[in-house]
Amino acid sequence: MKCDLHVHTVHSGMCTLPWLHRVARESYNQPEELYQLLKRRGMDLVTVTDHDSVDAAEALRRHPDFFLSEEVTCQTPSGNSIHVGVYDISERDHIEIQRRRNDLEALAAYLGQRGLLFSIHHPFSAVTGRREAEDFDLAEALFPAVETRNGQMLECSNHSSEDWARRTGKIGVAGSDGHTLAAPGKTYTEVSGARSKEEFLQGLRAGRGLAAGEMGSCWKLMQEIAGIGGGVLRENPALLPLVAFVPLFVLGNALPEMLFAYRWSRRLRAGSRIGGEIACPPTPDRLWEPAQ
Repeated sequence: MKCDLHVHTVHSGMCTLPWLHRVARESYNQPEELYQLLKRRGMDLVTVTDHDSVDAAEALRRHPDFFLSEEVTCQTPSGNSIHVGVYDISERDHIEIQRRRNDLEALAAYLGQRGLLFSIHHPFSAVTGRREAEDFDLAEALFPAVETRNGQMLECSNHSSEDWARRTGKIGVAGSDGHTLAAPGKTYTEVSGARSKEEFLQGLRAGRGLAAGEMGSCWKLMQEIAGIGGGVLRENPALLPLVAFVPLFVLGNALPEMLFAYRWSRRLRAGSRIGGEIACPPTPDRLWEPAQ
């Protein structure tokens, strides 16, 4: 069975970037439209991981192959932000998760008691801000799973996540991180032989999941921003001149992302006894190619 374990709808709220948070939503995807697209792209199960919201459940709970998940914005003891994917939750779980989201140990204890699978999303990306070594130490101690393939993150970020998960014995999960309709279902997690949601999640916990599909590139990021920009312009056409700055934003984002992944990969591996090779960051000409 296949499932895209990281995807967004209009219920993810406003964009978190300081200069866009008043004008742009994180996503303009309508839940039912997203569901139908994921099914057409071969997903056997469908979930939604909106930012700190479960409002999409109202439109999708009638589908027997849908289960509710959430991307939780958490604060570490060092004051940094991380995103945590929690899968197959109830609306009551959502309330309890939100109460604990700034106390990672309390959150992990609750999720463990409930038997819920959870993962740290895009740990080698600067999309949520800075990191400290203790953030990785805490994630290693508390998290059973790591997002090893994110459909919007560059190869270097995904390979660093995959390497870290392998060295620390974590479950690997994957998702498109689709904020528009371009990406959903093109990056996914597969559990061979699973015949139900329960078997799918059991297979993941047993380490039988396969992270598959596309990784990110500058071209894919351009598509995402253009898709979100279309939604912004439908609501506020006066912002059309901002479109000219999209290529500069994409190019300006790529190098810091590569350096962030490379720096933290090297630093974490320096403290590990386990050897091995990490793929080098892609060359600039490959940044625009969707990586399989």
